[in-house]
Amino acid sequence: AALAAGAPILCDAEMVARGVTRARLPAANEVICTLNDPRVPDLAKTMGTTRSAAAMELWREKLAGSVVAIGNAPTSLFRLLEMFDAGAPLPAAVIGMPVGFVGAAESKEALVADGRVPWLVVRGRKGGSAMTAAAINALASAKE
Repeated sequence: AALAAGAPILCDAEMVARGVTRARLPAANEVICTLNDPRVPDLAKTMGTTRSAAAMELWREKLAGSVVAIGNAPTSLFRLLEMFDAGAPLPAAVIGMPVGFVGAAESKEALVADGRVPWLVVRGRKGGSAMTAAAINALASAKE
């Protein structure tokens, strides 16, 4: 319903954003990745965190009712949950599929346990940008 209503899709990585098939989007939804925004390196340094986590801060004004797609960095998903704790607006849903050996499984389990937003995860260490983009594409198309 959020995608049909025009909700933006907030992606943690360019690979996720580029994997979203724009022709499938029901409302010409905006697909946003802030990782390469020129403000991110300084923000990460100030916050003492990764660029991926710092890039989440630039989502605040678009976060309410959005669809969040995290397919790369567990630190992004952890930071998103911290933002919720601090009172950030809630998205309509979070697709949490970061991949890797460090923090991936834990970040997804933290999202599941949080319970404030609907979620879609691949449990464990598996996931990734391609899988996350595929999930967005499937959700976006009424034909699937």
